[in-house]
Amino acid sequence: MKDNITVYEPNQRLNIGIFKIWGTMIRNIVRSRDLISQLFKRDFFAAYKKSFLGATWIFISPIIGILSWVLMNYAGVLKPGDVGIPYPAYVLLSSSIWGLFMGFYQSSSETLNAGKGFIMQVNFPHEVLLIKQTAQHLANFLLSFALTILILLFFKVVPSWKIIFFPVAIMPLFFLGAGIGLVISVVGAVAMDLQKGFAYVMQFLMYITPVIYAPESGNSTFQFVLRWNPLTYLVCEVRNLIIYGKINEWHGFLYSSLFALIIFLISWRFFYIAEEKVIEKMI
Repeated sequence: MKDNITVYEPNQRLNIGIFKIWGTMIRNIVRSRDLISQLFKRDFFAAYKKSFLGATWIFISPIIGILSWVLMNYAGVLKPGDVGIPYPAYVLLSSSIWGLFMGFYQSSSETLNAGKGFIMQVNFPHEVLLIKQTAQHLANFLLSFALTILILLFFKVVPSWKIIFFPVAIMPLFFLGAGIGLVISVVGAVAMDLQKGFAYVMQFLMYITPVIYAPESGNSTFQFVLRWNPLTYLVCEVRNLIIYGKINEWHGFLYSSLFALIIFLISWRFFYIAEEKVIEKMI
C-alpha cells in the first residue's frame, strides 16, 4: 500500500484558489463531524457543571437582560414608539434575536483562543472550533427561545406558523456575525486589546439597530443610519416573520443577506490563510 505523503510549502495556503479553499474547509468540517460532536458534548455540559443554578441561567439571563428596558419604558424615560405588541414581549423577542447574532460573533471571535491548548497539542482542522462554538451557542439559544415563545403567548402574542422558516431566516445573522468574528479571532489572538476594543463597537451597534425601539423611531438623520445598517433588516425582518408571518422589506433583507454572505466568505478565506501564522505567534 502506498503511503500518503503531505508536502508543506511556504505560503502554501495563500496560493490556493478562493473556491478551492472554501471546498477544502467544508470537507474538513464534514470529515471532522465526530470530533465536533465530542467537543460539543464536553464543553456544553462543562459550562454548567460548577454552577449552583446550572443550566437555569439560560432562562434567567434573558429575563434579567430586558428588565432595565422595560422599567425605563414604564417610567417614561425610554420612548420606543409604536412597537405593535406589548413592550415586554417586543423587547424580549428582539433581544433574543440580537443575542443570537452576538452569540454568533462571540463564538467565532473566540475560535482560536477557546481551543488554544488543544491547538498546541493536536493537528486538526481549526474550522472544527467554529462549528463547535456555534453549535454550543445555538443549543443555549434554543432552550432560552422556548421560554421567549411562552412569554409571547402570555402576552397574547401568537407566533405565526411561518416561524418554521426561522432557521433559514437567521442564516444571514450567522454569516455576518461569524464573518466579523473570524477576523477578530485572528487579530485578537495576537492583539487582545483590539478584540476588547471591538467588543465595545459591537455593543454600540445595538443602539443603532431597532432592538429596543420601533424601526420608525428617531429623526431623519437617525432614520438614514437605520436604513443603511444591514442589521436593521436582518433583525427586524426575522422578528416580523415570527410575529406577523411576513417580511416587509424584502429588498433590504435580500441585499443585507447578500452582504453578510460576502463578508463571511471573505473572512473565512482570511481565517484559513492567516491562522497558521497567528498560531506561530501564540506559541
